[in-house]
This record gives sequence, structure tokens and C-alpha cells, in this order.
Amino acid sequence: MQRTASAHWSGGLKDGKGTVSTQSGVLSQTQYSFSTRFENGAGTNPEELIAAAHAGCFSMALSAQLGSAGMTADSIDTKATLTLDKTEAGFTITSVHLDVKVKIPGADQAKFDEAAQNAKKGCPVSRVLNASITMDAQLVS
Repeated sequence: MQRTASAHWSGGLKDGKGTVSTQSGVLSQTQYSFSTRFENGAGTNPEELIAAAHAGCFSMALSAQLGSAGMTADSIDTKATLTLDKTEAGFTITSVHLDVKVKIPGADQAKFDEAAQNAKKGCPVSRVLNASITMDAQLVS
């Protein structure tokens, strides 16, 4: 399987502007710029897109792990908080924290915990990131 996305950039770093698009068309010339990345400008940025990809990937991976454990979630809500720090090497994604809330009536806590850890380790986006990935996974009623 291959998926594509593209980016276009015009101008300098601080005064330039860019757009990102995805093969599916969900993102189509979506704006990004220095201000959307490092300030509070309107548009998206690469780190936000990685966080969204991680949240989505993890949620699907957890659904698969829960299924293997004989459970089906009514809902899985995942928020990924990505941290970008300036290091000696330059700006670096240093961590991602997954805040996960899952509703499964009558769930076994131990099986849930194991499924969540397996999903964190097995999610393809988790595996591609060379960053510390932490998580709080809660079973909610």
C-alpha cells in the first residue's frame, strides 16, 4: 500500500506560504506557514498533521487489539499531543503523549491495559516516530 501527500512552498521561511494536499482530497491546498507552525496563524502545520495521524492510527490499532481480546469498544477517543523542542540538532519532535478514553461496557481492565500497550507499540505511526511516546488510557463508563 502506498499513500501520497504533497506540499508546495513559495517565499522565505518567515514570509513564505505553503499548501499541503493529500491523495484522498481530504486536504486540498490546505494553508500552512511559519505563523501556523510557530505562532497562532490560521491553517495547519506538519506537527499537527503527524499528531492527527498518530491519534487516528492508534485508535484503529487499539480497536484491533481489543477485538483480539474479545472486546468491542462503543467509542475510542484519542488525543495526541506532540511536543516540538529546539535541540542541538535543531527543531525535533521529542515526544508524543496519547490521552485515550475508551468506553466498553463490562470490560476486563487487565485485558484493556494489555490491548492499549500493544496498540501503542504496534501502531505504524508509533513505530515510525523516533520520539518518546507516552499514554494515559482510561476505560470510561
